[in-house]
Amino acid sequence: MSILDLYQSSEHRNNLAHFAAIVNLALVDGEINPEEKSKVELFARKLDISEKEYQEIIVSPKRYPLSTIVSSEERMERIFDFFKIIFADHVIDDAELGMINRYAIGLGYSSDKAEELIKKSIKIFSGDIDFEDFEYLIKK
Repeated sequence: MSILDLYQSSEHRNNLAHFAAIVNLALVDGEINPEEKSKVELFARKLDISEKEYQEIIVSPKRYPLSTIVSSEERMERIFDFFKIIFADHVIDDAELGMINRYAIGLGYSSDKAEELIKKSIKIFSGDIDFEDFEYLIKK
């Protein structure tokens, strides 16, 4: 097996774990609603999840442990993906909040950094940001 094959295999395992985490977030309130299902299917395509893998993960998402990501940009993208699925129904409940906190720590953020990142993300995704933050985000 070549180095490229090993890298691609590892990358796909990470994508499977990330997709399973997304499914877990969608299922945290009991079932996947139509808005969440749309996002889940979008992530399946984005992460190159086969139909067989999709069905296995939907049935048993906890079988795929979360992978620690070294790249800060990739970790941030994973958190962003988590918030997109959480806010598919436009609200975040306590169960989702607890789960996103565990996932952020599982991705390699410290407890303090995870809490700060989550608070800022909630403000951004819920639209509860002040003008200075809005201006900064628009200009960046």
